[in-house]
Amino acid sequence: MKLSEIKNYLNTVEKLSFQLPDGSYVPENFHVTEVGLITKDFIDCGGTIRKETVVNFQLWEDSNDEDHRLKPEKLKKIIDLSEKVLNIGDFEIEVEYQDKTIGKYDLGFDGTNFLLLNKQTACLASDQCGAPKEKKKINLIDISKNSTNSCTPGGGCC
Repeated sequence: MKLSEIKNYLNTVEKLSFQLPDGSYVPENFHVTEVGLITKDFIDCGGTIRKETVVNFQLWEDSNDEDHRLKPEKLKKIIDLSEKVLNIGDFEIEVEYQDKTIGKYDLGFDGTNFLLLNKQTACLASDQCGAPKEKKKINLIDISKNSTNSCTPGGGCC
C-alpha cells in the first residue's frame, strides 16, 4: 500500500485497527511512534546496484496506557506533518511492530481493518547469480503412464 492509499482509507474508517497475519490484532492502545523515510542502497547477488525507498510506520503498544486510542484523523495529521517536514513522497509503506522480535510487514486493507502482511525475501538476480530455477516435480508413475516408450519389466530398457 502506498502512502496516498492509507490517507484515503483513513477518511473512511471510524477507528484504527491493525490485524496481524495470525488473525490477532495489535492492541487498541498502540501508538505510532515513528513515521519515517527509509532508503536502502544495496547490490544484489548478480552485481546490480539497487535502491529501495519505503515509508516506515512503527507501531508500539504501551502497556501502561490502557486509555490511549489513536484516531484516524490524528494519524492523518501525523502523516501530513511527516510528508511536509521530511519531504516524503508517495512510497510503499512498511510497518514495524514488536512481537517476539521486531517484525516488518507490508500493509493491506480489507475495508475495515489495516492488515499487517508478511514480507517475503526473493533473489532479485536469479538469472545472473546461478541460483537454480525451480524444477517441475513429476511422479515417475506418471511418466510410464503417458509414454509409449515406457520401461517395463522384461522390456530391455533397464
